[in-house]
Amino acid sequence: MASNMDREMILADFQACTGIENIDEAITLLEQNNWDLVAAINGVIPQENGILQSEYGGETIPGPAFNPASHPASAPTSSSSSAFRPVMPSRQIVERQPRMLDFRVEYRDRNVDVVLEDSCTVGEIKQILENELQIPVSKMLLKGWKTGDVEDSTVLKSLHLPKNNSLYVLTPDLPPPSSSSHSGALQESLNQNFMLIITHREVQREYNLNFSGSSTIQEVKRNVYDLTSIPVRHQLWEGWPTSATDDSMCLAESGLSYPCHRLTVGRRSSPAQTRKQSEEQSTDVHMVSDSDGDDFEDATEFGVDDGEVFGMASSALRKSPMMPENAENEGDALLQFTAEFSSRYGDCHPVFFIGSLEAAFQEAFYVKARDRKLLAIYLHHDESVLTNVFCSQMLCAESIVSYLSQNFITWAWDLTKDSNRARFLTMCNRHFGSVVAQTIRTQKTDQFPLFLIIMGKRSSNEVLNVIQGNTTVDELMMRLMAAMEIFTAQQQEDIKDEDEREARENVKREQDEAYRLSLEADRAKREAHEREMAEQFRLEQIRKEQEEEREVGHNFKKSYSKAIRLSLEQALPPEPKEENAEPVSKLRIRTPSGEFLERRFLASSKLQIVFDFVASKGFPWDEYKLLSTFPRRDVTQLDPNKSLLEVKLFPQETLFLEAKE
Repeated sequence: MASNMDREMILADFQACTGIENIDEAITLLEQNNWDLVAAINGVIPQENGILQSEYGGETIPGPAFNPASHPASAPTSSSSSAFRPVMPSRQIVERQPRMLDFRVEYRDRNVDVVLEDSCTVGEIKQILENELQIPVSKMLLKGWKTGDVEDSTVLKSLHLPKNNSLYVLTPDLPPPSSSSHSGALQESLNQNFMLIITHREVQREYNLNFSGSSTIQEVKRNVYDLTSIPVRHQLWEGWPTSATDDSMCLAESGLSYPCHRLTVGRRSSPAQTRKQSEEQSTDVHMVSDSDGDDFEDATEFGVDDGEVFGMASSALRKSPMMPENAENEGDALLQFTAEFSSRYGDCHPVFFIGSLEAAFQEAFYVKARDRKLLAIYLHHDESVLTNVFCSQMLCAESIVSYLSQNFITWAWDLTKDSNRARFLTMCNRHFGSVVAQTIRTQKTDQFPLFLIIMGKRSSNEVLNVIQGNTTVDELMMRLMAAMEIFTAQQQEDIKDEDEREARENVKREQDEAYRLSLEADRAKREAHEREMAEQFRLEQIRKEQEEEREVGHNFKKSYSKAIRLSLEQALPPEPKEENAEPVSKLRIRTPSGEFLERRFLASSKLQIVFDFVASKGFPWDEYKLLSTFPRRDVTQLDPNKSLLEVKLFPQETLFLEAKE
């Protein structure tokens, strides 16, 4: 068990290594690891399998786990102008970005700075120099390589170069340049942009500032005053050309190296400050010295009000905060942020998404693959000295605004107030995990503002890059474009997967629709068959019933006819004999089947008796007619009460039966 003194040393080392200033939080993390310094540091600083973050371009290199012996707490923290890139867990490690190499190329009285990826070739450097120096590549000899002369097709990565390199160009086939018009060269320089890399000596921090050739030296010094709070009168410069003798001189005629020039600035000590240095030391860059009157004089000379003299970066002197404290609705907070941002830096700025962070996720990620965008989260901090320059010169640059509008959903948040900072860290921990939240938590005030580039994945949201405020427009654009390349590659895969999924779903829908139509056709066919069978059954039943009815009727009619015939036969008078005292008529009747019925009747018998005789044989007179041959007549039409003699059916006659129609 560590003693109290050992714990104090472990606590101090832990805070120095992790940057956690909250003592309670640091003690809690150490207690969770049983005061094991290495385990606690490895738990806060994400490392897997010994993978550490390289200081060049986000490249990952193998390395041992953290060893406090090799990282003493007293070692000063290095300051670099490159933007910070957090180490992500292995499942979120972003694809390695190319390493950037800086080349300073000298040609006669000119210096040209070239920045290229290590995947480029020597020939690409010559092509850039051809545009800058107006020298054909075929006439150009590029010297200064440590490995000797190299071919134009040589890839820079294969040369194993350091980050900064110096080369020179020889043109033995070209004559010395003739003197050109000074006014023409000056006009060309006025249209060029100069990058000034300014080192603040006291705090060892670099600022990369872009100025047009028409800007004056005085404007540069005033911008540096905004960054360092060193009044112009007390600025002590190193690196200005000897020709830069007047602050009203524009940069194009001051003799600065194009396109990049290095300067150093510090505070000139006054006699009063010299006396006080022996009594007390102070690191407050805004401390009022005995030269307050001079500071105020500088301020009035250049049109700066009293509040700006005592720190333009201080949020306490601003008219209103960027974002209200403890705002209930994130959309209302973003509305005030946008309005305040416009009032400070103008209307040319990124279009900030108005709504919650979850709504920004929905807008950027949870749409069709073709409509997805990257999410850029801008983290503002009024107390950082970099904020004013970053917002006015980088974030509001037309190229940056246009690129963000086309390819990003931009969401902003102000971390100046502790409550707003804690609220964002909670959101960050929920959406990105504790690693990213810890990265944001450990950022110092002067490292703000931050620009987070987020890409949506199927299962999580991945932080592609964290860009700090100490950058330039070109570097910011380059890093945005690098993130866009990664996103575009992922988007193409997502579009392909989405198209294939939609094609599969369309095929499935078509198959389901065809199956449904097939089922409906089968059901309709089955129902039609069932209806047909039912109709046939119904007709068969009707036919059977009719047949049964006919059979019953026929049987009834047959029985009834038989009874009638029997009764008629019984009612007939007896057949007279051939030799009878009364006259006898002999009738021969032919049936429809060809048979003959013969019988004798008294000549005095009525015709009705003949009809009854025929009916008794199955030929009722209402269904059949009795016809005579010569002359042809229908006997059934005669009066049945007349005698056979009267109707001339005597002494004999042949008749035939015919069914009535």
